[in-house]
Amino acid sequence: MSLTAVRIDKWLWAARFFKTRSLAQAAVENGRATLNGVRVKPAKEVRPADRVDVRIGDTIREVTVMEIADKRGSASVAARLYEESEQSRLKRVEQAESRRLNVEPSADLHGRPTKRDRRSMAKVRGY
Repeated sequence: MSLTAVRIDKWLWAARFFKTRSLAQAAVENGRATLNGVRVKPAKEVRPADRVDVRIGDTIREVTVMEIADKRGSASVAARLYEESEQSRLKRVEQAESRRLNVEPSADLHGRPTKRDRRSMAKVRGY
Protein backbone atom coordinates (compact mmCIF):
# COMPACT_ATOMS: atom_id res chain seq x y z
CA MET A 1 0.00 0.00 0.00
CA SER A 2 1.43 3.33 -1.07
CA LEU A 3 0.90 6.41 1.06
CA THR A 4 -0.43 9.56 -0.55
CA ALA A 5 -0.24 11.81 2.50
CA VAL A 6 1.09 11.77 6.06
CA ARG A 7 1.04 14.15 9.04
CA ILE A 8 3.69 16.88 8.81
CA ASP A 9 5.16 16.07 12.23
CA LYS A 10 5.53 12.40 11.28
CA TRP A 11 7.13 13.31 7.96
CA LEU A 12 9.63 15.72 9.58
CA TRP A 13 10.61 12.96 12.01
CA ALA A 14 10.86 10.33 9.24
CA ALA A 15 12.96 12.73 7.11
CA ARG A 16 15.34 13.08 10.09
CA PHE A 17 14.96 16.80 10.64
CA PHE A 18 14.18 16.05 14.31
CA LYS A 19 15.32 13.21 16.59
CA THR A 20 11.90 12.60 18.10
CA ARG A 21 8.38 12.99 16.88
CA SER A 22 7.51 15.17 19.87
CA LEU A 23 10.30 17.61 18.88
CA ALA A 24 8.87 17.72 15.35
CA GLN A 25 5.40 18.31 16.75
CA ALA A 26 6.65 21.17 18.95
CA ALA A 27 8.44 22.75 15.97
CA VAL A 28 5.24 22.75 13.92
CA GLU A 29 3.17 24.11 16.83
CA ASN A 30 5.67 26.93 17.43
CA GLY A 31 5.82 27.94 13.75
CA ARG A 32 9.38 26.73 13.14
CA ALA A 33 8.10 24.43 10.40
CA THR A 34 5.67 25.71 7.78
CA LEU A 35 3.88 24.03 4.90
CA ASN A 36 3.71 25.97 1.62
CA GLY A 37 4.58 29.16 3.52
CA VAL A 38 1.67 28.81 5.98
CA ARG A 39 1.74 27.90 9.67
CA VAL A 40 -0.14 24.66 10.17
CA LYS A 41 -1.09 22.27 12.94
CA PRO A 42 0.91 19.03 13.43
CA ALA A 43 -1.94 16.94 11.97
CA LYS A 44 -1.85 18.74 8.60
CA GLU A 45 -1.07 16.29 5.82
CA VAL A 46 1.98 16.60 3.59
CA ARG A 47 1.84 15.44 -0.02
CA PRO A 48 4.51 15.13 -2.72
CA ALA A 49 5.44 18.50 -4.32
CA ASP A 50 4.60 20.45 -1.13
CA ARG A 51 7.18 22.96 0.11
CA VAL A 52 8.25 22.69 3.74
CA ASP A 53 10.36 25.35 5.47
CA VAL A 54 12.12 24.13 8.61
CA ARG A 55 14.01 26.42 11.01
CA ILE A 56 16.47 24.64 13.29
CA GLY A 57 18.47 27.09 15.37
CA ASP A 58 19.43 29.93 13.05
CA THR A 59 19.38 27.73 9.93
CA ILE A 60 16.36 27.69 7.63
CA ARG A 61 16.00 24.80 5.19
CA GLU A 62 13.56 25.10 2.29
CA VAL A 63 12.72 21.64 0.98
CA THR A 64 10.31 20.13 -1.51
CA VAL A 65 8.62 16.89 -0.52
CA MET A 66 9.55 14.17 -3.02
CA GLU A 67 8.26 11.05 -1.26
CA ILE A 68 6.06 10.22 1.70
CA ALA A 69 7.06 8.07 4.68
CA ASP A 70 5.49 7.57 8.08
CA LYS A 71 8.28 5.43 9.54
CA ARG A 72 11.82 6.54 10.31
CA GLY A 73 14.39 4.74 8.20
CA SER A 74 18.07 5.06 7.46
CA ALA A 75 19.69 8.34 6.47
CA SER A 76 19.85 7.27 2.82
CA VAL A 77 16.10 6.58 2.82
CA ALA A 78 15.43 9.91 4.54
CA ALA A 79 17.50 11.77 1.94
CA ARG A 80 15.16 10.53 -0.79
CA LEU A 81 12.12 12.01 0.95
CA TYR A 82 12.97 15.61 0.11
CA GLU A 83 15.02 17.87 -2.13
CA GLU A 84 16.53 21.04 -0.72
CA SER A 85 16.39 24.16 -2.88
CA GLU A 86 19.69 25.40 -4.28
CA GLN A 87 19.21 28.83 -2.67
CA SER A 88 18.66 27.21 0.73
CA ARG A 89 21.71 24.97 0.32
CA LEU A 90 23.98 27.92 -0.62
CA LYS A 91 22.69 29.99 2.29
CA ARG A 92 23.34 27.11 4.71
CA VAL A 93 26.90 26.68 3.44
CA GLU A 94 27.49 30.44 3.76
CA GLN A 95 26.20 30.42 7.36
CA ALA A 96 28.44 27.48 8.26
CA GLU A 97 31.48 29.26 6.78
CA SER A 98 30.56 32.43 8.68
CA ARG A 99 30.30 30.50 11.96
CA ARG A 100 33.66 28.87 11.28
CA LEU A 101 35.42 32.18 10.58
CA ASN A 102 33.71 34.37 13.17
CA VAL A 103 34.25 32.48 16.40
CA GLU A 104 32.49 33.90 19.45
CA PRO A 105 35.06 35.89 21.50
CA SER A 106 33.96 34.30 24.76
CA ALA A 107 34.02 30.75 23.36
CA ASP A 108 37.36 29.98 25.03
CA LEU A 109 36.32 31.37 28.42
CA HIS A 110 35.18 28.78 30.93
CA GLY A 111 33.67 29.67 34.28
CA ARG A 112 34.61 32.54 36.53
CA PRO A 113 37.80 34.55 36.05
CA THR A 114 40.76 33.56 38.18
CA LYS A 115 42.52 35.94 40.53
CA ARG A 116 45.15 36.51 37.86
CA ASP A 117 42.42 37.27 35.28
CA ARG A 118 40.74 39.76 37.64
CA ARG A 119 44.04 41.55 38.24
CA SER A 120 44.71 41.87 34.50
CA MET A 121 41.17 43.16 33.90
CA ALA A 122 41.61 45.71 36.70
CA LYS A 123 44.91 46.81 35.18
CA VAL A 124 43.24 47.35 31.79
CA ARG A 125 40.45 49.36 33.40
CA GLY A 126 42.95 51.53 35.25
CA TYR A 127 42.30 50.47 38.85
